Amino acid sequence: MAQKAVQLDEKTISCPICLDLLKDPVTTPCGHSYCKKCINDHWDTEDEKRIYSCPQCRKSFTQRPELLKSTMLAVLVEELKKTGLQAAPADHCYAGPEDVACDVCTGRKLRAVKSCLVCLASYCEKHLQPHYESPTFKKHKLVEPSEKLQENICSRHGEVLKFFCRNDQQCICCLCSVEEHKGHDTVSAAAERTERQRELEGSRHNIQQRIQDREEDVKLLQQEVEAINGSADKAVEHSEKIFTQLIRLMEKRRSDVKQQVRSQQETEVSRVKELQEKLEQEITELKRKDAELKKLSHTEDHTQFLHNYPSLSALSESTHSSSIKIRPLKYFEDVTAAVSEVRDKLQDVLRETWTNISLTVTEVDVLLSQPKNMTRADFLKYSCKITLDPNTAFSRLLLSEGNRKATGMSQVQSYSDHPDRFTNRRQVLSRESLTGRCYWEVEWGGEVGVAVAYKDISRAGDSDECGFGSNDKSWMLTCSTDSYEFCHNKVKTIISGHRSSRVGVYLDHSAGILSFYSVSDTMTLLHRVQTTFTQPLYAGLWFNWWSSEDSAEFCELK
Repeated sequence: MAQKAVQLDEKTISCPICLDLLKDPVTTPCGHSYCKKCINDHWDTEDEKRIYSCPQCRKSFTQRPELLKSTMLAVLVEELKKTGLQAAPADHCYAGPEDVACDVCTGRKLRAVKSCLVCLASYCEKHLQPHYESPTFKKHKLVEPSEKLQENICSRHGEVLKFFCRNDQQCICCLCSVEEHKGHDTVSAAAERTERQRELEGSRHNIQQRIQDREEDVKLLQQEVEAINGSADKAVEHSEKIFTQLIRLMEKRRSDVKQQVRSQQETEVSRVKELQEKLEQEITELKRKDAELKKLSHTEDHTQFLHNYPSLSALSESTHSSSIKIRPLKYFEDVTAAVSEVRDKLQDVLRETWTNISLTVTEVDVLLSQPKNMTRADFLKYSCKITLDPNTAFSRLLLSEGNRKATGMSQVQSYSDHPDRFTNRRQVLSRESLTGRCYWEVEWGGEVGVAVAYKDISRAGDSDECGFGSNDKSWMLTCSTDSYEFCHNKVKTIISGHRSSRVGVYLDHSAGILSFYSVSDTMTLLHRVQTTFTQPLYAGLWFNWWSSEDSAEFCELK
């Protein structure tokens, strides 16, 4: 009962704000007691509100109350201090939901500071003192607080797990070592820990070395990023200057043509108007002469007629109309034709050189083009949508599924004439040009060729220059039910590999890599080409001349 009374007194004389024993206790008008400093600090925060409240009963005061010293509580605190009563632990000393609690504390438990692997218990600072002071506990192993101490107890025998069975790779107790693990290679847990510690240090060393290597790689890649950005900025800046110069040159030539045309226009118009004025003057003179002659013709006096006729009948020199040569509807049209010719030639030059510029840009490649052990998911990062160009399709090929599928047909399809059409080869090319890294898949049936080719491959006739794989402008993998065959420039390679109705194609244009894969549950490499591509490529499909209903479709990849 006495102990309970002391606990009650301790609670009574604790400050509700700091939860410690009252220091310089004072009492508010509502009768509650606080440390003088605590209540003053609390009310200092309420100065702006002009309303002061009691932290316990919430009673408010319009004026800051006068604090009176609580003499009785002050004496009681001093007396209790003399009996050895200590201040209550701060809240942060008590065990929270995520803390390990002291196993010895009763009531509200304090937070443990150490766990003992021998006692299999956790202790707060106070209850840990015997482990530091008593020789009995000197050999006990103290570790950071742990909630998993019961994992150190054998679930079968209730003994501490002090040994390790290397046969079964598990911790065991002394009874386990003479029963179910009898005859096994067993060592003390400490010995196994020493061995594993050496392995751990080796693993850490390897990891740290890899971290160091990767950090160096990151630095190198950062330098590459800076170099790429710098080079790209310079290329854009210089290209802008060059194109600006070209634009200025074109503007100057446009101005020159305009000035020359206007100057010549002014000269020619001036000449025409000068001649026009002469003709108008001559017309006026002739009209005047005609009037005089008309008047003379009506003169009745014969003598007067004969006297005036010689002077009136004489005509001035006439401007001959034969000297005026008119070119109907053709004055400066030749200038327009000449400028149009320049435009067409310039467009051809830009079209031809743009391919080289585009290829030069795509040749910038810092990273490895095709890392080893790439999965289908890795390839799908480079997937591209491919559609077939009807203007290139042979007349006995039917395009469907939004021009993604081609089927060999016996009857001629209603395609219009076009210079891009294959006239004697059952082939078709894609609309899209392929540069950079690209991946696509083809679902095929029958006997089909999956190909890539340059745009300038021949189209007319049945020569090798037109056929996929029969020249240096195309590469083709022929797929049939019993074999694969790769062909380039008439060189054929028979390929053995996993049969699948789907073929994957990976292209890294700048690195000159072209790979064909058999796609099913896994990807199997069928053939890989390492070369140099000089133009953008186009995806193509080939069908046997005698085939009918054979088909191939570019798959929609997600």
